[in-house]
Amino acid sequence: MPDYSTNIYLKKKSLTEARTLLFEKFAALMKTAAAETVPTPNAVGRVLARGVPALRSSPAHHLSAMDGIAVKAEQTFGAGETTPKTLAVGREAFFVNTGNLLPAGTNAVIMIEDVHVIDDATVEILAPSFPWQYVRKAGEDIVATELLFPTNHVVTPYCVGALLAAGVTSVSVRKKPRVLILPTGSELVDWEDKTDPAGLAPGKILESNSYMLGALVRACGAEPVRHPILPDDPDTIAQALKKAVDDGDYQAVMLVGGSSAGAKDYSWIVIDRLGEVFVHGLTIMPGKPLIIGAVSTVPVFGMPGYPVSAVVCFEELVRPLLCRMQGLPVPVRKTVSAILAKKTASKLGVEEFLRVKLGKVDDIVIATQLPRGAGSVTSLADADAFVRVPASTEGMAEAQAVTAELLRPLSDIEQTVVVVGSHDNTLDVLSDMIAARGLGFKLASTHVGSMGGLMAVARGRCHVAGSHLLDEKTGEYNISYIQKHLAGMPVKLVKLVSREQGLMVVPGNPKNISGIADIARTGVTFINRQAGSGTRILLDFKLKELGIDPGAIDGYANDEYTHMSVAIAVASGVADTGLGILAAARALGLDFIPVVSEEYDLVIPARFFDLPGIATLLKVIQSPAFAERVNTLGGYGTHNTGKVIDLG
Repeated sequence: MPDYSTNIYLKKKSLTEARTLLFEKFAALMKTAAAETVPTPNAVGRVLARGVPALRSSPAHHLSAMDGIAVKAEQTFGAGETTPKTLAVGREAFFVNTGNLLPAGTNAVIMIEDVHVIDDATVEILAPSFPWQYVRKAGEDIVATELLFPTNHVVTPYCVGALLAAGVTSVSVRKKPRVLILPTGSELVDWEDKTDPAGLAPGKILESNSYMLGALVRACGAEPVRHPILPDDPDTIAQALKKAVDDGDYQAVMLVGGSSAGAKDYSWIVIDRLGEVFVHGLTIMPGKPLIIGAVSTVPVFGMPGYPVSAVVCFEELVRPLLCRMQGLPVPVRKTVSAILAKKTASKLGVEEFLRVKLGKVDDIVIATQLPRGAGSVTSLADADAFVRVPASTEGMAEAQAVTAELLRPLSDIEQTVVVVGSHDNTLDVLSDMIAARGLGFKLASTHVGSMGGLMAVARGRCHVAGSHLLDEKTGEYNISYIQKHLAGMPVKLVKLVSREQGLMVVPGNPKNISGIADIARTGVTFINRQAGSGTRILLDFKLKELGIDPGAIDGYANDEYTHMSVAIAVASGVADTGLGILAAARALGLDFIPVVSEEYDLVIPARFFDLPGIATLLKVIQSPAFAERVNTLGGYGTHNTGKVIDLG
């Protein structure tokens, strides 16, 4: 019997090894999918279990394709403008409408516009017809007995039309694989059982992975069944898994959570007790703690608890198996060549899946890395593509050419306005209002600080940079930095908002913080913004004015990339205070000590100014509706919003 007291990865495999093993172990399941008969209109999205022949021709008879008269073409030869022909109605010419059966002895139709009706018994034509003119011949579309669609064809709405036209009212399709999803974890709470998600007890988490995985199962043509949440108890988990296998109703099972190597990770123990574990651990990131096993002949997956890990494992292993069970090819993502916006490090020996945003700037697709944490489900929702970092490398360089595997259509990416630079909450308002216009344009913003934004403009990596850089000498914002770092590049400065910057503190301000000088006090912890951000530059300027050494501030070296990240650090108790905008403080219910009013602007190279996406951006910024929504956030001024300054 295995020693379950030491829970380590004993059967770790590469992704390629795991997929090969998966297909070998369950080859029989992929060849013996059961079939069922369904009405043709209900078959959309289903996979044909056998080829479908036509039961009747379509059309079954010769039909008129126009409104006009049916004739025998040979009787019209010789007709012309100077030699018109008259035809007897009911004997040589027969009035027909589109779709009418062609009268016996006729083989052509003359459009009604080309017919001169002399009286009820006679018509005149000025041009001849030719055999089968404007006629839908019998079997023109479908001939009885011909193969309409082969085995393993996926039925589309168009197929339904063809099948019914051919007299096929029901088809044999592969049964959808049923997949049982068993969420595990004593800390989990089902959203349906909790009326106030914001009131969860400390340590409790809303369970979402099973719903996400269920949607993925459904998207690849299978049928998900969700089991109620199970506690971290191996006997309870084993009982549920055994019942599912014994019932014989499921073609696969996913245990969600408990797949890692912790003391309360029981999935591999349960699978091993009831069956066999083939894989425990993958050399990929995210997705390392995957389990592949079998109980009886049923494939059982131990899915990682982190959502991004779970999705990567599903896409790379579970989806291919479910597709093969239905006789479908393993889906392959479309790819596009891109360059990385910035360098990225990676662990040697581990294949990493980077989530990236894509945007086409000039003729180059730029891939900007999103947060890498396996628990960052929003990074997956925001991602346009994956970039794989091979296990044989320790990272990739800035501007390195990469292959991006698309999660969205390339057409969406080509209509993306790429914004890089300082974070501001009004960018979310802009993004929403641009999308609401329904023109297909979207805003993709990456937060690297004001200086990072200007450098991205200089390198041709974005369309727009968000900036609020204070010139210490003049007190002016952004212009001197643009003139210095973008010298020679014609740009437009679009005034977006003025905003209040200040210190965020928890309600009641228990540390009695009243200004910048207080962040250097003993017992006060600070959360900073990253180097190069406008907020960091502002802080350093204020510290210099006050003669405060940054090294005296507890937390000066700890930084975040957005105002909202600073706000959550304060709200959660990670820090006592942090410098940020009033809108972020209000969003999380924090108190706010004003420090300065500043200008937040958009920097746009002049060569992009006439692009349709930028034109839409400007229309939104200059609309009264934008100013109205911004003002509801609090802490903003919009008196100059939409003003454009030409800088070269």
